[in-house]
Amino acid sequence: MATIEDFQKLDIRVGKIIDVEDFPEARKPSFKLTIDFGEEVGTRHSSAQLADLYTKEQLQGKLVLGVVNLEPRQIGPFLSEVLTLGVPDDDHKCILVVPDKEAKIGAKLY
Repeated sequence: MATIEDFQKLDIRVGKIIDVEDFPEARKPSFKLTIDFGEEVGTRHSSAQLADLYTKEQLQGKLVLGVVNLEPRQIGPFLSEVLTLGVPDDDHKCILVVPDKEAKIGAKLY
């Protein structure tokens, strides 16, 4: 079982998607995201399997939650620096975890 101290090791922040690019080299339909996590964290890149449920236009400017202190992960030719959080729908496609009200970019989940 995880402790509260284990949970507190994760740095989960609100970010705003500022750029979305196709990622045709990915095995599953994905986008390359550029996400602004505010002044303290800065801009990070993420690969996210969202192309089945979201268009680039729907993602542009969207607030998301991301884990910003995991080691970067090489996904094909792309280095993903943050884990953008989502949950599966009934078909195992990714639904983004997002704030339900306007939140400050860079705000930390607690």
